[in-house]
Amino acid sequence: MQRAAYHARVAPQSIWDEFAVDPRSPQHGDLRASDADREVVHRALGSAYADGRLTREEFDQRSDAALGARTLSELPVLIHDLVADPGPAARVPARVEESAALEARAVAAYESDRREAAWGFLSASLVCWVIWWVTSAGGGFPWPVFVMLGTGLHLLRLVVMRGSEVQERRKRLERKADKAVSDHRRRELEPGSDEAP
Repeated sequence: MQRAAYHARVAPQSIWDEFAVDPRSPQHGDLRASDADREVVHRALGSAYADGRLTREEFDQRSDAALGARTLSELPVLIHDLVADPGPAARVPARVEESAALEARAVAAYESDRREAAWGFLSASLVCWVIWWVTSAGGGFPWPVFVMLGTGLHLLRLVVMRGSEVQERRKRLERKADKAVSDHRRRELEPGSDEAP
């Protein structure tokens, strides 16, 4: 019970979420630290001191350093040995991931789907026309046009609606990354978890 209470108090992802932006990220390191950011560190230090993980001297030194911190990059080092690192996947959820990288992944997924649709259209059409030619010797009703319509409409929709299709894939990637983060947090908060300190 005490272990679960400790873990709920200083759950790593919860602490990093309390900052306006993640101070561990190099792109945020030069930003000025606010009083609220310093207070997050001070609470983590106070919790560690109360649990006996810091001596009074260490607590005082780190508290003074937090109060004097000017940039966000100065804060993580003060609590790095008190808060477990959740790993890169949880540390950079989809909503924080660089927009260009996320867009590139969405475009790659779209291009892959479009290639599959084009291949499905061509291969199904070719097979059906060969069957039609062999069975009817080039005469009779050209039924393969229905197959071409069915597979061609899907390909046409992908080509014409490229923008919305890419956005849909981007949303899926964001949901998948957010789910991975929340699953990771849930595992960390479970009593008896291997990741619990």
